[in-house]
Amino acid sequence: MNVLEVKNLQKSFGTIRAVQDISFAVEAGEVFTIIGPNGAGKTTTLEMIEGLVTPDHGEIHFGDMNWGQHGVAIKMKIGVQPQSSAMFDLLTPEENLDLFATFYEKARPTEEILELINLTDHRKNQVKKLSGGQRQRLAIGLAMISDPDIIFLDEPTTGLDPQARRHIWDIILELKKLGKTTILTTHYMEEAEKLSDRVCIVDQGNIVTIDTPSALIEKLTKEREVRLAFLDGEKAAEEAAIFADNLSSVARIEREGEVLKLWTIKPEDTLLELFKFTKEKDYQVEQVSIREMSLEDVFIAFTGKEWRD
Repeated sequence: MNVLEVKNLQKSFGTIRAVQDISFAVEAGEVFTIIGPNGAGKTTTLEMIEGLVTPDHGEIHFGDMNWGQHGVAIKMKIGVQPQSSAMFDLLTPEENLDLFATFYEKARPTEEILELINLTDHRKNQVKKLSGGQRQRLAIGLAMISDPDIIFLDEPTTGLDPQARRHIWDIILELKKLGKTTILTTHYMEEAEKLSDRVCIVDQGNIVTIDTPSALIEKLTKEREVRLAFLDGEKAAEEAAIFADNLSSVARIEREGEVLKLWTIKPEDTLLELFKFTKEKDYQVEQVSIREMSLEDVFIAFTGKEWRD
C-alpha cells in the first residue's frame, strides 16, 4: 500500500529550475532513499513533500490526504528530523523530548524514545555536551516523538565517524522493524545500498531511475571485476593478459604493471583457467580479489558524475 504519492513535482527559484519533473510512490514500511549529485534537487523535493516549500506544479498525497486540505492531519502523520539548531543546547535530551512532545496531541513516551536512540545514559546531560553522533540520534528521536507513520531523514549521518554512522543505521533498521516508513537522503553509497528497500537517483531535477539496490546493480551489468597481482612482475601479468584475452568469458582487460584486472560474467571459471595457466608457467600470484559492482558504479553510470562522500 502506498503511503505517499508524488506526481509531476516542479519547483523553480528565479531562473533556476531546481525540480523539473519528479514522480514516485512510497510503500508502507519501506526505506526509500533519494540520492543524487549536489544541486540535483533532492533536498528541494524533500522540503516540498514535508510541506516546507510550496511546489510550482504537481501533487503530493499521503494516502487520501493532501497539504491543501489536510495540513494539520499530515503534520501529525509525519516526523521530520530537525537541524541541530532547532534543539535547545542548555536543555537535556530528556527535556528536549518532553518539550517537543507538548507540540502534539499524541506523543510516544520519552523513555521509549531515549531507549530507541540509545541516549538513556545521557538523558540528563545538556545537549551542548553531546557528541555529534549523539546530537544526530537526538534529532531522529525528536522526529519520532509524535509516533509518526513516515519519518523524513535528510542526510542524518553527514560528518559523522564510521561508528557513529553505524549507530544511526541501527536506529533506521529498528524503525523499519517497528513498521515505520523512512524517506532518506544520503551522501554515502554504502549507506544507501545497505539500508534501502528502493533507491531513487535524481539528477538535474529529474528522476533517472528507481529500483532496489540489487536490481539497479543487476541492470548495470552482470560482469564482475577480477584483480590479480603477480609476484613475478610485469612480464607475468602481460602473458596472463594475453592468455585471458582469449577466454570467451572475459569481456575486457586492463593491465597496470604487475597488476591484471579483467571483467568477466563467470569469475570462478575464469580464475580456474588463469590458475591453470599460472601453474604451468610457474608464476606466483600475490593477491586475488573479485569485486562486486556497487551502487556507486550505478550512480556513476547513470549520472556520469563521480560520487564524493
